[in-house]
Amino acid sequence: MEKDTLFLLPPGFEDNDRREYCPECAEMWGLLSWFPAIKESLEITYVLIEKPRAAMSDILGDKNQNAPTLVLHDDSPDYEDCGIMRYRGLRFINNARDIGKYYAARFGTPFPRGS
Repeated sequence: MEKDTLFLLPPGFEDNDRREYCPECAEMWGLLSWFPAIKESLEITYVLIEKPRAAMSDILGDKNQNAPTLVLHDDSPDYEDCGIMRYRGLRFINNARDIGKYYAARFGTPFPRGS
């Protein structure tokens, strides 16, 4: 089975003259630690805080460089109300809450609160 690709910022990076982390990426890591079967279904790729993020812009264009972003494999299912977007034939989800909703639909995990 081919895997979806999850783009994340690393756990810590330098920005604004201090060490920071991405709250949405941390939310994804929390979800993956609670539900390890999801992590096994992914290829995780770290991108830098600086843009352009070549690994992303090469496949999703310059306007789609948010982290976290989940790029769905061709064989991955579609679900309504999960924020699936399209760019040049690729399907992707570009925020933690919609990725959480996608995982709830696909893997039967709980839905994110407030979604």
